[in-house]
Amino acid sequence: MKGKRYLIVLGLVILLCGVYFLNLSRAGENEKGCFSNSLHYTTEGMRYWYEEQGGFKNITQIPYSKLACKNCHANSCEKCHLEKKEGACSYTVAQARKMDTCLACHARAKLTFKFGKENGSLDIHVKNGMVCADCHKAEDIHGDGKFYHSMRQPGAVKASCNSCHEPDKSHRAHTIHKGKLDCTACHVSNTLSCMNCHFEQFLKTKEKKGNFFPVQSWTLLINYNGKVTTGNVQTLVYKQKKFITYTPYFTHAIQPKGRACAECHANEAMELIKDHRSIPMLQFVNNEIVPWKGVAPVVPEKLEWVFLDKKEDRWIPLRNREAPMVQFSGYGEPLTNEQIERLLKSQK
Repeated sequence: MKGKRYLIVLGLVILLCGVYFLNLSRAGENEKGCFSNSLHYTTEGMRYWYEEQGGFKNITQIPYSKLACKNCHANSCEKCHLEKKEGACSYTVAQARKMDTCLACHARAKLTFKFGKENGSLDIHVKNGMVCADCHKAEDIHGDGKFYHSMRQPGAVKASCNSCHEPDKSHRAHTIHKGKLDCTACHVSNTLSCMNCHFEQFLKTKEKKGNFFPVQSWTLLINYNGKVTTGNVQTLVYKQKKFITYTPYFTHAIQPKGRACAECHANEAMELIKDHRSIPMLQFVNNEIVPWKGVAPVVPEKLEWVFLDKKEDRWIPLRNREAPMVQFSGYGEPLTNEQIERLLKSQK
């Protein structure tokens, strides 16, 4: 009798242990599932831009899986949390919160901060000692369990100006646009753009440096998620073929004072459009890149870009006179005729 009781108790213990470890295993799978679906892990944003939506692959015919871009992802906690002390490994939140940890991969933001310090337009949050993790919480970094194609896909990034800032409705600029203008359109000083990326040279040298031109002198306005926001542009060249992509982009170059009305309305760019002329966004004069300065609307047929080839260490204008392939990525859209008409009118 005692033997039977013993076997029953033993069986219950084994059953309970089995249930416990099964639940523990499932919990681990769920936690892994969140991160393994995150954009940091998948780099799906890069693949989606390159292969989908009329991406650059249409010109190169090289699958994304064959490019080194796919290797730049966080496949474990070590990428952000690993801290080595006296030869021993430890994993800390403090290490992940360091700006240098983020900027080791986010090179464009790093260059934006560098240029910002040099020209006096450093992001106000960075200037006051804030770090990336003050705005980008765990869901932005580790994912929320959902699979996203792009950081611009609604819901992918939770960080928002409104998380901390309440718009001052007594300020005319915060009400006259009737909720159709994003904060960045007025408060981002300019956007860092990578121009004329020479893809052949990049594949050959495996180096970005020297194979493109960083430009930070303009601000583009583009439609995204029901609002006008700041945009970005990138031009690429491959075997004499030209490609250009426009996308919404949050540049970390926020200024406390917003733009004056005249910086967007009836500005120099709009005057050119009014005269049925194109805006010379990027020119090549006397062997030097000459970028546009100021605000310009994303209307592809009105924006003029130079495309260059690279022969050894020299840049020369591309022989191909065909129009570039144009892509709108990141769920962005060009400004409408109605919006252009409004920008043509001066405001005070």
